[in-house]
Amino acid sequence: MKEFGIYIHIPFCVKKCYYCDFVSYANKEELIKDYVQALKKEIKIIGKERNFPKITTIYIGGGTPSFIDSKYIIDIIRTIKEVYDIKKDVEITIELNPGTITKQKLEDYIEVGINRLSIGLQSTDNNLLKQIGRIHTYEQFLENYKLARKIGFKNINVDLMLALPNQTIEILEDSINKLIKLQPEHISVYSLIIEENTKLYDLIENRKMEFVEEDIEREMYWHVKTKLEKDGYEQYEISNFAKIEYESKHNMNCWNQEEYIGFGVAAHSYVGNIRYSNTCNLRKYIKVLSKTSNIKEYTKYLSNLLKIKENVDIAKLNCDDTNTLATIHEIQNLFDKEKEYMMLGLRKIEGVSIQKFKNKFTENPLYLFRKELNKLVQEKLIQVDGDIIRLTNKGLDLANIVWEEFV
Repeated sequence: MKEFGIYIHIPFCVKKCYYCDFVSYANKEELIKDYVQALKKEIKIIGKERNFPKITTIYIGGGTPSFIDSKYIIDIIRTIKEVYDIKKDVEITIELNPGTITKQKLEDYIEVGINRLSIGLQSTDNNLLKQIGRIHTYEQFLENYKLARKIGFKNINVDLMLALPNQTIEILEDSINKLIKLQPEHISVYSLIIEENTKLYDLIENRKMEFVEEDIEREMYWHVKTKLEKDGYEQYEISNFAKIEYESKHNMNCWNQEEYIGFGVAAHSYVGNIRYSNTCNLRKYIKVLSKTSNIKEYTKYLSNLLKIKENVDIAKLNCDDTNTLATIHEIQNLFDKEKEYMMLGLRKIEGVSIQKFKNKFTENPLYLFRKELNKLVQEKLIQVDGDIIRLTNKGLDLANIVWEEFV
């Protein structure tokens, strides 16, 4: 039986953070109950359509999943377990934001089988947190973190952000030192990206905040990398550090080009040779899945979608009528898959195994991408070391240039 990961999107938040461009909504609490009902219905439909596949990971993201009542999270997990074949060692992650966590919620999470928490700290500096629109303080995070440990969670990730406006190396150093003392199993380190149509973008455009220059951002990145590695964290991907055997299985599956199914508004899926996503319209998502006739239309559409051949015109399939939830973004041919495998694999610090590439595609990447690889080697952005193709230190700083060769 084929194995899949599952992604569940919970789009509700207390408040939209100033830098956030994800599909999420504040002040939509009246829709939570109907949304969860629609979500459960989609989970059941796809489970039957995909012949009840075996599930290796479940990731509940958002939005702020910990914002909604934990009874809904229990309901969603139980629905998945009813419909799908769940592996015994399944990794089940839920994203949490400090300020939305309670003892009851954490107890409910662990009782239903959630075994990994991902907490969005971003910084230990309260002034910075306020400036980027976060609802919590460092003290709230600390209280929530200790509570999670007390309840029994043994696999916790903490998110940290670099290059925030007004962030200094000294402030960053303080955040890293405090995190290391707590010893989470996993730390994700993301550089701030200023996206259009966000409040932070407007603040910077209107010169109410300062944009951090790239050289300072790179200095911050290497400072964090050096510090975490010195204190026992292994960098296994450009933005992720973990203690041994605590790498995120969900993320590793994505970087290894494994398949996954996304449920909920704006959720993305990768099935066979197709990448598709659900509508970003929250009310449409609920409406379509609440009507039996539309569910039949969606099931029929998805069934056809999963049988599509490579030469089909994508534009004709990107339906956005009242009966269709999914939009196709890419129908991959073999060469598309090979390029993507290289691009995703070069996110990992271990790089791309030449032998694993051969096993999957039968071709040798050194020959197939000889032009691109020779160029990148000459520019000292990658190195070929025995069976492995990986980024150099220079390549870590200029990874986007490397990935562009395989787009």
